[in-house]
Amino acid sequence: MQTADGIAELLRLHNPDRSLDRRFYTDPDIYALELERIVMRSWFLAGHESEIRQPGDFLLHKVANETAIVVRSPNGGVSAFANVCRHRGSLICLEQSGSVRKFECPYHGWTYDIDGNLIAARSMPDDFDKSAHALNRVSVETAGGFIFVAFAPDPPSLQPARKNLSKPLKMFDTENLKVAARKHYPIAANWKLAVENYMECYHCANAHPDYARMHTLMLDPKRRDRIQGRMQERFADCGIEPYEVDRGPLEANADECFHSYWRVALFEGYKTGSRNGEPVAPLLGELRDYDGGASDFCFGPFSYLLAYSDHIVAYVFTPLDGRNCACEVFWLVRGDAIEGKDFDLDELTWLWDTTTLLDEKIIVNNWKGINSRFYKPGPFSTMEDWEQDYTRWIVNELRRDP
Repeated sequence: MQTADGIAELLRLHNPDRSLDRRFYTDPDIYALELERIVMRSWFLAGHESEIRQPGDFLLHKVANETAIVVRSPNGGVSAFANVCRHRGSLICLEQSGSVRKFECPYHGWTYDIDGNLIAARSMPDDFDKSAHALNRVSVETAGGFIFVAFAPDPPSLQPARKNLSKPLKMFDTENLKVAARKHYPIAANWKLAVENYMECYHCANAHPDYARMHTLMLDPKRRDRIQGRMQERFADCGIEPYEVDRGPLEANADECFHSYWRVALFEGYKTGSRNGEPVAPLLGELRDYDGGASDFCFGPFSYLLAYSDHIVAYVFTPLDGRNCACEVFWLVRGDAIEGKDFDLDELTWLWDTTTLLDEKIIVNNWKGINSRFYKPGPFSTMEDWEQDYTRWIVNELRRDP
């Protein structure tokens, strides 16, 4: 554990051309500072509006020691509340999702309507004011049908991301998708290692044979550019618009959620991310054909989308404590697609379930090595630009005067 002066010195000495010092991953005081300045102020992709269609439909999203209840309001909007009873602090919702007419605390029975208002609390004094004991609200916003929550009252603005990414979100008609599957992957490692691993494809050729035979991200830029050109020539015929956004960690303003979008070619012969490269679901939106590409979206430090022409895979990383995190993956298809007819769930989820399970092993091995006395920060390769920017952003955020 470190004093404030020790943390300040660690931040001052960080070499941006190398990976982070061990203490960034292992020191509980660093983790506490990250919770305050990064984690609780960030937007997390909690789900899709299709998962809470009717008033009272809800889902939970957990980050560190906080859990949000995300619920469809009576007026059709989306609300989010802290999953903490205003009586003595018990968790209220114990199921991950469901549908209710009211929320009742399982401890003492305090009851709230789906707008978060306290409507019943037995045996309270005559002067007890129920209106002063509504559920605490959690920041919630939507973009393209996706639901984002943040556990601070003043998170970075999501509006620039919503505006700049509106065109590609509309192209894939994300508002009218549905979640076909969700999977939860616990990872026994510090959260930064999980996100850093997602940020780079330097490891892909070695660690992900199924991914590597269809995706070109592990190629050097010159080779990839040639394949990109062939994909881009098919854009117009396939209904794909050429569009890029780069408001990454070091480009975005301090008061906005950083975000990005670009489309990357698959190897020739692959139409989508599937076992044999053939479609696994109907084309999304108004796309007319397969261009042989996949689009990457980024919404801040924890939430990412990979959009093929026929399905979207969402990745959400959630810190749990200083030594554990989780990755939530969900697969989305057209809202009118029918399982068993239009898509097979095992084929839809195969690639990224396989890849994520392999990543979990990679990340845990990385965590074990970083805990060794022999670990020293190493130099970044030319294929780790995004990871390098991400670690620089973390250091900058920890340096920031709150």
